[in-house]
Order: sequence, then structure tokens, then C-alpha cells
Amino acid sequence: MPLPPKVYTWLCGLFASLGSIIFGYDLGVIAGVLPAKDFILSFVFLPPEIDFKRLSFAGMFPVAYLADKLGRRKTIQFGAAVYVVGGALQTAAHNMDLMLAGRFFAGFGVGIVSDLAPLYQAEIAHPSIRGRLTTLQQFMLGIGAFLASWITFGCSAGLAGSQAEWRVPLGIQIIPAIPLISFIMLLPESPRWLAEKGRMEEARATLARLHAHGDINDKFVLSQVEDIRADIYKARDIGKSSWSELFTVPSNFRRLSLGYILQFSVQMTGVSAIQYYSTTIFVTMGFTSSRILLFQSINSIIALIGEACCVMWIDHIGRRRPLIVGNVVSGLSFCVGALLMARWPGTVHKTWVFNFFFSACIGPLSWAYPAEIFSTRTRAKSTAITSSSSWISNFFIAQVTPIAFGNIGWKYYLVFAICGHTNALFIWSFFPETAGRRLEEMDALFTDSPVFVARTKYAKVGDHRAAEKELREGTN
Repeated sequence: MPLPPKVYTWLCGLFASLGSIIFGYDLGVIAGVLPAKDFILSFVFLPPEIDFKRLSFAGMFPVAYLADKLGRRKTIQFGAAVYVVGGALQTAAHNMDLMLAGRFFAGFGVGIVSDLAPLYQAEIAHPSIRGRLTTLQQFMLGIGAFLASWITFGCSAGLAGSQAEWRVPLGIQIIPAIPLISFIMLLPESPRWLAEKGRMEEARATLARLHAHGDINDKFVLSQVEDIRADIYKARDIGKSSWSELFTVPSNFRRLSLGYILQFSVQMTGVSAIQYYSTTIFVTMGFTSSRILLFQSINSIIALIGEACCVMWIDHIGRRRPLIVGNVVSGLSFCVGALLMARWPGTVHKTWVFNFFFSACIGPLSWAYPAEIFSTRTRAKSTAITSSSSWISNFFIAQVTPIAFGNIGWKYYLVFAICGHTNALFIWSFFPETAGRRLEEMDALFTDSPVFVARTKYAKVGDHRAAEKELREGTN
């Protein structure tokens, strides 16, 4: 019995998000191996900000070119292959140069797969489940972080003092990339990329494969083909896609600005300060390394629960509301955290409250929202720029945090307390709701809606199945 189309499409998106497991594992594993005694002896000093997550920035702009030139699948495959090279270099490293080279290639590969996964998911999804599909990015990232934290915790307990304590966790990071490289080409290519390249019949067949058990005459498929064709014809009147149109066309610049600010605002919640320096903070509280790894492992479970909640609810409650609520709670958690750190320095449960709401509301949507607001002709270029904002702000926080903690201590938390609330206010004021809309509607949405969208119809969540019903009825 064939799978229902939405289940099949969801599974395709799930497989593509193996790249996000890579991302999460890469993010978590270095923090876990840094305290290993043999690692410290082998590499003298590798500070937590040399996580080389920021080197993902280097992968942003090549990914735009490759994704438009080669397609979404081949570019994901290339990014995973680069990541494997980085993982192998780290595992075999016997000096600092090899370790840094490995972190560079791993970061470069992560930059590619983390940007392309939600973009691919958005372009294959039914409108009614697009949020559920694109937020898989953060859920699978959480699985990667979960695996990294527990694997490093287990190796620190069972292999303490040996090279295997850090080489085994670093080697395991290669495993999720292997099936991604091997089988990504068995997935359907993005129908919107095929159409953009003039391969309309292939796009129609792919839409039928994804959404209609292969029936190319299905009304839903035909409506989507006409929708995509109309969007492409309109784009051809503009001319060949270019980087400059992202800044010169008002609708494009508005979307680019919102996506860039959103990705930057994520880091201003304080998430990277906690991720990078939780070990340092806990050490100053007097906790042992094994106890710290246990805290991080518990945090990874809480994050997974939050991310699962987001995947289940996001298409029903929209994009704006969770972003607003998540940022408000984030700000409040740092207010409470500052108070607790000032009065009772040994308190740690505040990070768990923050972690749940960040994972349920902010993290997943920081990738999902930019992936769906652009047109097909500009999506790869635009998301490359918006994603670069995340790495730039991440680098900024990594450099500032140790200095700030050293000079003002708990008062540094007040920065994130303020930013959480200003983030929420900005999103409430300027971000249109996109839940349930067709991708081909986004140009009109950002052209017609006012800049200040709060309390207008563009801020409201409608029936998330409405666009899909229109397509099935041929009334779009």
C-alpha cells in the first residue's frame, strides 16, 4: 500500500534533515571533548569559541551558487562530503594544525547542509505542513546535540584518560553524513528548482510523485504547476536573477532585512553564551566535569522535547506567536537568572527553562521563516545572506562573552534580558504571518502588507489548510 503523499513528503524532508543531525552533533561534540585530559595534553589549548561553527559562514555564499547551478540535492551531497573530510581530520589529528583544519572543513560543510535542508523542505512541502517540515531542521539538530552530549558523557565515564575518550566521539560524527551522501540522490529534486531551470515536465512529474501518488493529471498537481509557471513568467519580466535585486527591489529588501534581523536576534537571546560557556560557568560554581556533562545531557533532552512541540504545533499556531512568546520568556528567564546568580550563584535550573522555550519557539523558526518568505529565483541567495547573520552574530557573542563575564559577571545576563523583550516587540511590529500560504504568494504578501503589520490582517493566523484547499479546487 503506497504511503499517503504528505507522509512520503514528510519522510523526504526528514531524510534531508540528516544534515541537521550533523550540525547538532558538530555543535555539541567539541564542548564535550574539550575537558578530556588527553585532549588537553594533545592540543594544549583550544578555547570553546574555537568551535568553528562560525566557519560555517564560509559555506554560505558558495551554497547559493551551487544550489542554483547544480540543484538542492547535489549541493547537500557536496556539503556532507566536505563535512566527512573535516570529521576524518579531527578524528585522526595528532597536532593542532590538523585539528584546526578538521574544524574548518566540518564548519564549511555544516554551513552548506544547514542552509539547504530547510530550503529544500520548504520547496517540496504541502502548504499545510510546510512549518512542520521546515522546523525539522532544529529538531534533528537537537537529536545531534543529544547524541553528542550522551556519547561524550559515556566516553568520559568509560574511557577516561585515554585517546579514545575524545577520538571516539569525534569519529562518530562522520556516521550520519554517510547515508546522506549515499542516498540523497534517490529523493526527488525540488520541483521549483526544476521549473526555474525550464524543466517544467520534470517539475510536474516530481510534484505528482510528492503530492499525488505519481498522477500528473491530479488537480492539486496541475494547480501547483500553473502557480509556479505564473510566478516564473512574472520573474522573467524582471530579467536574470542577480544579487543586486535583493537590495534594489523593495519587497526583496524587506524580506532580506527581516530574515537577517531574525537570525541575528536569535544569538541575542543568549543561546550561544550558554552553549559556549556553560562549562566555564559550571566550573566556577564548583561542579566536576562529569557533573557538567550530565547537566548538558539533561539540557539536550529538554531541547528535544521543546523542538518536538514546535514541529507538532507550528502549522496551527503560526510563526509570529511562538517567536514573540519565546523571546519574552527568554528575556524573563535571564531576568530571573541574573537575580539568582547575584543572590545564589549555584543555581542552574534557569538554563533549563530558557532551553525549553528557545527550542520550542525561537530556534526552529529562525530557519523556517527565512526559507519560506522568498521567491524561488532568489531563495538560495537570500537564505545564504540571512544565514550568514547567524554565524556573524555567533562569532560576536563568542568573542564578547568571556570578557563580559570576567568584568561584570551576572550583570551580563541583563543584556540578554533586554534583547529578548526588544526582539519580541520587533517581531510583533514588523513580521507578517506566513503560515498556510503558498510559496508563490510571498511576493504579493510582502508587497501588499504594510511595514507595520501589528493589528492588521497580515498578522493573523488563518486556516492553515486554506491555500491547499484552493489549490485542490483549482481556485488559487
